[in-house]
Amino acid sequence: MMNMKNNPFRVAAIQTVTSSKVDENLRQAADLIAAAARDGAQLVALPEYFCFMGRRDTDKLAIKEKPGSGPIQDFLAGQAREHGIWLVGGTLPLDNEETSRIYNACLVYDPAGKQVARYDKIHLFGFQKGDESYDESISIRPGENQPQAFDAPFGRVGLSICYDLRFPEFFRAMGELDLIVLPAAFTYTTGSAHWEVLLRARAIENQCYVLAAAQGGKHETGRRTWGHSVLIDPWGDVVECLAEGPGHVCGAVDPQRIADVRASLPALKHRTM
Repeated sequence: MMNMKNNPFRVAAIQTVTSSKVDENLRQAADLIAAAARDGAQLVALPEYFCFMGRRDTDKLAIKEKPGSGPIQDFLAGQAREHGIWLVGGTLPLDNEETSRIYNACLVYDPAGKQVARYDKIHLFGFQKGDESYDESISIRPGENQPQAFDAPFGRVGLSICYDLRFPEFFRAMGELDLIVLPAAFTYTTGSAHWEVLLRARAIENQCYVLAAAQGGKHETGRRTWGHSVLIDPWGDVVECLAEGPGHVCGAVDPQRIADVRASLPALKHRTM
């Protein structure tokens, strides 16, 4: 029997410019997932807020779903099953006992459409510069779960969301990984300054691939997101990047590339803390 862990595995990051219309966003996501699947992707990641981006922080509350049930979750399970892919479902608002806020949750589905992992965003973004300000804690409750990872056919996959990128200890807490997946909606201001350097740093220090699926463009609300969805290899090299607009990037996670990088520079074995 072929050992999938030793073979290159194609992955893709979807990039969207999400609106406030859920049905429209799901149709766009379906088209982009299908295109990535046609490109040979066996694992596909959607961006943060792929299903909805409102005008106010609290608009998310109107479309929140109970865990395990709802049109957005049904859509994700159906897409994974239809295309026979591993689907990292960006993020969606999930209900909890605190009615005034939601969890910003990333759900993962296997090729049979079964949910196999869930990560609720722990680090909540806050930013203030001139007239530009954000405070995710207004509408989002931080996740109480630990960093989450799951096993795919090629190896171990760590889950993260957007602002988590700035906290390297978060990724180290997951142990050795073959791939980090990061759905994101970085602002244009912070993305232009820090996006690529942080992603490359996480790849280099963890000696694994990083797949970042981003929002990328001018939204109907006037918000502008940075985009630059990307796949980065364990040496920190950019494999493929999409600067702006809807689309996808696709490339291979190659276990031999990971092994070669770790053999030539065994930094993970040299850790003392």
